[in-house]
Amino acid sequence: MDVNAVMEYGQSLTFLGSIGGLAIALLGAGLAAALSGVGSAKGTGIAGEAGAGLLCEDPGKFGKVMILQVIPGTQGLYGLVVWFFAIFRMGLLSGTLPDLTIAQGMQYFVACMPMALGGLLSAIAQGRVAAASINLLAKKPDDWSKGMVLCITVEFYAILSLLASMLMIINISG
Repeated sequence: MDVNAVMEYGQSLTFLGSIGGLAIALLGAGLAAALSGVGSAKGTGIAGEAGAGLLCEDPGKFGKVMILQVIPGTQGLYGLVVWFFAIFRMGLLSGTLPDLTIAQGMQYFVACMPMALGGLLSAIAQGRVAAASINLLAKKPDDWSKGMVLCITVEFYAILSLLASMLMIINISG
C-alpha cells in the first residue's frame, strides 16, 4: 500500500468520524422514510391521474378507483415503520442522545436501504400497475379485481423490503 492510499484511508476515517455514527444511522432511517414516501407519492399520483380520467366519464366508480389509487401508498407507511423502529432501536426515544460508533451507524444505514430503495421503486411500479388496472376497470368493470391481484403482486416485493430491513435492524447489537 502506498503512502497516498494510507493518507486517503485516514482522511475517509476522519470524515466519517466527524459525521458520527448517529448521523449515519439517522441518514439511513431518514432515507427509508423519505424515499418510500416519495415513491408512494409518485405511485399514487400516477394512479390518481388515471382515476381522474375515468371518473370524468363514470363518477360511480369512485370507490373502486380510490382503492386502486391507495394501494401504492403502503410503501410510504412501511418506510415510516422502518424509520420509527430504527430510531427506537438506536435509543433516540429514551430521552438521551445515544453514542453510536461509526460501525453501528453504518449497520443502521445499510439495514434501512432495502426499504428505502425497495419502497421507492416498488411504489412507482405499483402506481403504474394501478393505473393500468383503472383502465381495466373502465373497459371491463366486472374484472377490476384482477387488477387488484396484479397490484398485490408488486406489494409482495415491498413487503420483502420491509422484512429485510426489519430483520437487519433487529440484529444490530447495541
